[in-house]
Amino acid sequence: MSSLFFDSLRENILSFQAGLGVLANIFLLLLYIFIILGQRPKPMDLICQLTFIHIMMILTGGNIWLADIFESLNIENDIKCKATFYISRVMRGLSICNTCLLSVFQAITISPSTSFLAKFKHKLKKYMINALFYIWFFNLSANSDSILCVGGSTNVSETKQMKVTKTCSLFPVNYFIRGLSFILSSSRDVFLVGVMLNTSTYMVIILHRHQRQCKHLHSISHQRASPEKKATQTILLLVVFFVVMYWVDFIISSTSVLLWVYDPIVLTVQKLVTNSYPTITPLVQISSDKRIVNVMKNLESK
Repeated sequence: MSSLFFDSLRENILSFQAGLGVLANIFLLLLYIFIILGQRPKPMDLICQLTFIHIMMILTGGNIWLADIFESLNIENDIKCKATFYISRVMRGLSICNTCLLSVFQAITISPSTSFLAKFKHKLKKYMINALFYIWFFNLSANSDSILCVGGSTNVSETKQMKVTKTCSLFPVNYFIRGLSFILSSSRDVFLVGVMLNTSTYMVIILHRHQRQCKHLHSISHQRASPEKKATQTILLLVVFFVVMYWVDFIISSTSVLLWVYDPIVLTVQKLVTNSYPTITPLVQISSDKRIVNVMKNLESK
């Protein structure tokens, strides 16, 4: 009885979080479409793509509604598991890459004219398009091996599969190959997190210098934050939150995969942590972007 209650409570919590995240991201995506159609896009609008990535990330990571869609199409469980797992891995990689790219572009945007980064400002749009192309190509190809290591659950006790959902399991892989794959993926993530931390530190220094320069001109209490400063503060908040959630997820997932043990409670906590960033991001953006607030006011007046 207690097991059934726990399973029901776990599913309700995951469904609530996933529902909130998907609705918030869809709402933000529609608002950004209005903004991009009516104004000249900015590098900050890269987060528009991030909202789509987060929608797919929540749907595949939670394995809640997407499973029902596959089931309604009468797709085999093995294909469903491979497709869901592959898309989830790709979207996770795209999320960290785009968040890193967002912090780099914002650091270039606010860099002073005397800095080394200033020479990249006039080509920022071109670099953004090229970077997005390579990021998508890299993640789609780099995660293709995940198709081979997951499938529909069979007899877990005999095949030593690690069950990660009710219908999907990870297949046993040679320990050396599993370790090598873990090191490669971890190295990529650690590098990107390192870049985010460096660009975040750089932006904090720039903002601090700007605040000190303005101190003798105006009273700090009467200063209005510029759009660039607000955008930078938002990105800093998102980057810090992402890094914290990433390391919590990293510790849980690495321990589970390397030890080849998955506990239902641990899996639930991991899913909640994984979906925290894509759920919080649109809420922060909606409340902090002045353009979004203006669009909402215009829609309300109409």
